[in-house]
Amino acid sequence: MQVCLCRLLAPQTLLQRQLTAHRAAQQQLLPRGQVVPQPPTITKQSVKDYIVDPRDNIFIECEAKGNPVPTFSWTRNGKFFNVAKDPKVSMRRRSGTLVIDFHSGGRPEDYEGEYQCFARNDYGTALSSKIHLQVSKSPLWPKEKVDVIEVDEGAPLSLQCNPPPGLPSPVIFWMSSSMEPIHQDKRVSQGQNGDLYFSNVMLQDAQTDYSCNARFHFTHTIQQKNPYTLKVKTKKPHNETSLRNHTDMYSARGITETTPSFMYPYGTSSSQMVLRGVDLLLECIASGVPAPDIMWYKKGGELPAGKTKLENFNKALRISNVSEEDSGEYFCLASNKMGSIRHTISVRVKAAPYWLDEPQNLILAPGEDGRLVCRANGNPKPAIQWLVNGEPIEASPPNPSREVSGDTIVFRDTQIGSSAVYQCNASNEHGYLLANAFVSVLDVPPRILAPRNQLIKVIQNNRTRLDCPFFGSPIPTLRWFKNGQGNTLDGGNYKAHENGSLEMNMARKEDQGIYTCVATNILGKAEAQVRLEVKDPTRIVRGPEDQVVKRGSMPRLHCRIKHDPTLKLTVTWLKDDAPLYIGNRMKKEDDGLTIYGVAEKDQGDYTCVASTELDKDSAKAYLTVLAVPANRLRDLPKERPDRPRDLELTDLAERSVRLTWIPGDDNNSPITDYIVQFEEDRFQPGMWHNHSRYPGSVNSAVLSLSPYVNYQFRVIAVNDVGSSLPSVPSERYQTNGARPEINPTGVQGAGTQKNNMEITWTPLNATQAYGPNLRYIVRWRRRDPRGSWYNETVKAPRHVVWNTPIYVPYEIKVQAENDFGRAPEPDTVIGYSGEDYPKAAPTDVRIRVLNSTAIALTWTRVHLDTIQGQLKEYRAYFWRDSSLLKNLWVSKKRQYVSFPGDRNRGIVSRLFPYSNYKLEMVVTNGRGDGPRSEVKEFPTPEGVPSSPRYLRIRQPNLESINLEWDHPEHPNGVLTGYNLRYQAFNGSKTGRTLVENFSPNQTRFTLQRTDPISRYRFFLRARTQVGEGETIVEESPALLNEATPTPAATGLPPTTIGLTSTTTTPTTTTTDTTTTTTDTTTTTTTTTTTTAATTLPATTVASTTAERAPAATTKQELAYTKNHVDIATQGWFIGLMCAIALLVLILLIVCFIKRSRGGKYPVRDNKDEHLNPEDKNVEDGSFDYSDEDNKPLPNSQTSLDGTIKQQESDDSLVDYGEGGEGQFNEDGSFIGQYTVKKDKEETEGNESSEATSPVNAIYSLA
Repeated sequence: MQVCLCRLLAPQTLLQRQLTAHRAAQQQLLPRGQVVPQPPTITKQSVKDYIVDPRDNIFIECEAKGNPVPTFSWTRNGKFFNVAKDPKVSMRRRSGTLVIDFHSGGRPEDYEGEYQCFARNDYGTALSSKIHLQVSKSPLWPKEKVDVIEVDEGAPLSLQCNPPPGLPSPVIFWMSSSMEPIHQDKRVSQGQNGDLYFSNVMLQDAQTDYSCNARFHFTHTIQQKNPYTLKVKTKKPHNETSLRNHTDMYSARGITETTPSFMYPYGTSSSQMVLRGVDLLLECIASGVPAPDIMWYKKGGELPAGKTKLENFNKALRISNVSEEDSGEYFCLASNKMGSIRHTISVRVKAAPYWLDEPQNLILAPGEDGRLVCRANGNPKPAIQWLVNGEPIEASPPNPSREVSGDTIVFRDTQIGSSAVYQCNASNEHGYLLANAFVSVLDVPPRILAPRNQLIKVIQNNRTRLDCPFFGSPIPTLRWFKNGQGNTLDGGNYKAHENGSLEMNMARKEDQGIYTCVATNILGKAEAQVRLEVKDPTRIVRGPEDQVVKRGSMPRLHCRIKHDPTLKLTVTWLKDDAPLYIGNRMKKEDDGLTIYGVAEKDQGDYTCVASTELDKDSAKAYLTVLAVPANRLRDLPKERPDRPRDLELTDLAERSVRLTWIPGDDNNSPITDYIVQFEEDRFQPGMWHNHSRYPGSVNSAVLSLSPYVNYQFRVIAVNDVGSSLPSVPSERYQTNGARPEINPTGVQGAGTQKNNMEITWTPLNATQAYGPNLRYIVRWRRRDPRGSWYNETVKAPRHVVWNTPIYVPYEIKVQAENDFGRAPEPDTVIGYSGEDYPKAAPTDVRIRVLNSTAIALTWTRVHLDTIQGQLKEYRAYFWRDSSLLKNLWVSKKRQYVSFPGDRNRGIVSRLFPYSNYKLEMVVTNGRGDGPRSEVKEFPTPEGVPSSPRYLRIRQPNLESINLEWDHPEHPNGVLTGYNLRYQAFNGSKTGRTLVENFSPNQTRFTLQRTDPISRYRFFLRARTQVGEGETIVEESPALLNEATPTPAATGLPPTTIGLTSTTTTPTTTTTDTTTTTTDTTTTTTTTTTTTAATTLPATTVASTTAERAPAATTKQELAYTKNHVDIATQGWFIGLMCAIALLVLILLIVCFIKRSRGGKYPVRDNKDEHLNPEDKNVEDGSFDYSDEDNKPLPNSQTSLDGTIKQQESDDSLVDYGEGGEGQFNEDGSFIGQYTVKKDKEETEGNESSEATSPVNAIYSLA
C-alpha cells in the first residue's frame, strides 16, 4: 500500500509519484478544508560559496514549504545564530531568508563565515547546505618602482604581472599607458598567470610601454600597474626598405636563429590535478627564433573528441567538462625550422561527490514498507552519513521500524507518527553533497484533484489526453469508463497511464462522449467525469494564387475555408508576414480579399490565416503590380534617383532621434520610398541593416532607437527604376545602456547523445543587447512539479546538459542578462533529452503479394516503452536475392521503404518481377534504427518485359531490309516471343500495319520490300505469359535522293569508309574529284575519304568490321524531294557524258597498250590484301601486272566491258558478298575477285576491292 499524487503524462516511478503527490497537495489541489500533513522541504537556498558585494545589503536565502508552515533558525560557524540580538539582521516574513542591512553603517567583513538554515515543523526538520559567505575584495596594487628593461633583439622576455589577490580573482589584460591594447600573436601573448611573454623580442617592441591591468568583477573597477619600458639592443639599425626587400626578416636584422625552449612551464614534464566536470586548461609557451608553432597530443590516443579547444594561438589547450577518461599524459610540441622540443603534462582527474541515486521523498501508508537510498560517487570514494531532523542518526531516538544499512535505510511496518526528515551527507576531500528526503506516513481515502465536469475539445485525428489527478493512501486503483459502460478503457486507441491520465492516439468522431475516472482503495472511492468533443479540422480549400496585375486594377485574392461550425473562426490577412491594414481601398470578405485601385505599394506576399481556438491553417500568394507610366513621362529617359545628401540628427532623446535629409534628383521617375539604414560598431561594425522605410514625399523622420548602440545612419532613395547609391553616413549617436527587455527566441532542447540535452536559442542582436557583457541564464529541470531548477550562465547560444535519462521531458528557460540587469522572466519551453536506439523489432511480419511489382506488409507494432525516443517511422529493408530466370545476374543492393508514424501496415512497390526477395523490418526513432526483425523471403510473379535493348535496321539493296534486335534488359519472366508491327509511309501517307510474331530465340528478320520508294516504321515488343512489354520504335533510313547535301564534315575519323546506297531516281554521288550522274536504277559503290562522305545521311554510313557494330548513332529525319528534275534531258549533262566517253576511250587504248607490253597500271594484287603503305610502288599507285591477274575464275566469263558474269550455278552472291551488301559498279558488274566465302570472311572489313579489268581500273582512277 503506497500513496500517489499524479499529474504527469508519462508513467512515473514509485518515488516520483510520491513526490508528485506531495507537490500537488501543496498547490492546494485538494478540496477546501482537507489538509494533508507534510514535513518541511527546502525549496530555495543560496549557493555554497557565496561572494557578496560590500556596497550592497547581504541576502542569504532559505525558503521551505511544509504543513504546518515551517519555522526557521540559523547557525553561524557551527553555533546558533541569534537573529534577534543583532539589529542589522532580520528574517523575511514566512521565509528563512536573512537580510543584513548596512544603511546605518557596519562592516560587511564582520559577517563572513559559514551559515546553515534549519526549517522545522511538527513532522521533522530540513537542513540547507552550508553557505560560506565571503565579501568581495578589490585590493590596490602595491607600489613598486619599475626599471627600464634592456634586452637583446631576438632574446626571449617575460613581463610579470603579479596582480593583487582579489575575491573573486580579477581579469587580467595588458595595455599601454595610453590605453591602447597590446597586439598579441604567436610571438607575443599573455599567459594564464597574467604574465606577458615574448618568444623573441624585436626592435619594434620598444615603440610602446606595457602595463598590466586588473578588472574586478563586483566593483567594476580597473587597476593599472606601473608600465614597463623596453630598451631593445640591436646589431643593425632599423631599415624598412631592407626588411621589405629581404626574404628573411631575422637574417636581415642580424638575429641568430635558435631552437625552441619552454618559458612556461619549466623543464620537460609537469603534472596537473583537475576536478571532474570543470574545464582543464593546459598551457605551453616557448621561445625561439623564429617564433615556434605549438602542437598538442595525448599519449596513447587522440585528444578528447568534441571537448577540446585550442586557445591563445595554440599555446593553450582547453578540455571542457573533464571526466575520468580524460586522465593521462598530454604533451605539447614546440617547433620551428631550427628544431623542436616537447613538454609532458601528467593530468590526474579527481572528483567531488556526485549523485548516483539521490534520496527521494517517501510517502507511506500505515503498515507500509519502504526504503531511502543514498548513493554517490567521487574520487576518492565519498563517505555517507545519515542524519534525521538535522541530528546524526546514531544520536536520534531508536525507531524499531527503521534499519540503517550503509547507504540505505529500510522501513518496515511503519506507523502514524513515524514522519521525519532524513539528511544524507556524501563528502570527500574535494567537497560534499547534502540532500533532504522526508518520510511521511498518511492514511487518506481516495480524492480526485481535478475540477468536476471538465470539457475537453480536440481536433479530429489528433492525439489527446484526459487527466484525472488523484490522491490517496494506500495508493488508489484508477479505472476509466465511457458513457457509463462497464468495460475498462485500456488498449487499442486508449492507453491508461499510472498517473491517472487516459491517452488517445487518434481522436475520432465515435470517441465523443462522457468519460468517468474512478479511484478506489480500502478506505473508499472517488470519481469524476470528463466530457470529450471531437471537432472537424480547419482547412483552406481554395487559397490565394500568384497574380500579375496592372496598376489601378482590382485583383481578388481567394480564401475559402471549411471548419467546424461549433468553433469560432477568425480570418486574418498578412502582407509580407506582417498584419495587413485593411483600409478603405480593401474589402475583406468571407471567402477572399479584394483590393480596389491596386498600386505599386500593394505588391508583396499575401497570407490568409484561418484559425480557431484549437487549430489554424494558412495559404500564401505573391501579388505583382505592373506600373503604367504617366503620359508626360513616357518619352523622357528614366534613371535611378541621385543619392540623398546633408543628413542631420536633431531632437536627440534617450530612445529616439530625428533624421533629416535633402532628396536627390529623381531623374524623371518619382521617388516612391526612402530606406533608412543603420550601422553599429560593437557587434557587427561595417554591416548596414535596414531600420525603417518611409514614403517618397517625406524627408524627415523620427527614428526609434535601442539602448547601448552607437548608431550611424544613411538613406537610400527608391523609384520605379531602382535604388540610388547610399547617402554619406550621418554622425554617430550613442544611446545609454539598460537591462534587456526581451529574451532569446527559438529556445529548444534536444539530445545529441543518449545521455545529454543540448539547449539552443537565437541570440539577441546588437539592437536587443541593451548593454555590455550580454550573457544568458539557462535554467532547466525535469518536467516534474517537485523538480529542482538547475542554472548556468553562458555567453554562447548553446548549453549542453549531461548525464540525463533517456528521452525525458525538461522544462527550459533562457533569460538574457547584461551589466544593467536581467530581462523579464522568460517563458518555459519543453525540451527532451537524447534518444537511444530502439530496443525491440517489429514482430509477426506478414507479406501479401499484390502484383508483380508490389507487396502489402503487415506487422505487430513494438511497445512504446521500447522505442526510447520519438517514434519516426517503421522501415522495411529489402533486397533482390536472385532472379527466377537461370543465369541472370541481379544487384543485391539493399533498399528500404519508410512508413511514418505509429502504423502496422504498408505497401512496398517498384519491385522487379519474377525474382526472389528478402525483407526485414526495423522501427526508427531520432537516434536511428532498432534491431532487425526476422528475415522474410518472398517471390514476385512474372510481369511484362522491358523493351528490347536495341533495334537495328539495314538496307543492303532496294528489295530488302534487314532487322536485328537484342533481348530485353529486364525480361521480368520467361519470354514467349516477339511481336513486330510495321507499316510503310511516304511523307504524311501511311500504309496498312502488318504483324509478324517470332520465337523467343529469334533476333533477326529480313523484310522483302514491295515499295522501293517508301520508308518503313517498325514497332517491336517482347512478350511473356503475362502480356506484351514496352515498345521500341525505329524507322528505316532515308534514301540518297532524300538527303539534302551538307557541307563536308571534318569531325569524322580519317579512315576509308564504304558507302552503299540504293536509288530509283536520279542520284548525285560526290567524291573527291568527280561527279557522276545517271538516270537509271543502279547500285553505286564509292571508295572515298572522310571529306567525301557528307552527301549521304548519317544512317547510311556503316562499318563492316568483324564486330558489325552499327556506325550510325545519330538519327536524321530527311524529307523526300517532291519535284525531281530529269537531268538526262539537260544539255550540260549530255555534253559532260560525251566528254567522259571520249576520255574513257583514250584510257582504254592506253591500258591495252600497257598490257600488251607487260607494263604497270593501278590495280591491286589479285589477292584480297590491304595496301601496304610502305610498299615502294605505293607512291605512283601502280603494281606489277601479269596475264594471270586477269584470268577469270571457274564458272565465270568475262563480258565485253570487262565485268564478270555468273554462269549457271547454285551459288549466289549472298554466299560471297554477305547477302545484299555486295558491291557493284555503275554498269551493274560485280567488282573484286570472285573468291570463296572463306577468303571473304578473312578479309571482312575491306568492302571495296580494286578493279580486275581496264574498265574497272578506269572507274577506280575516276
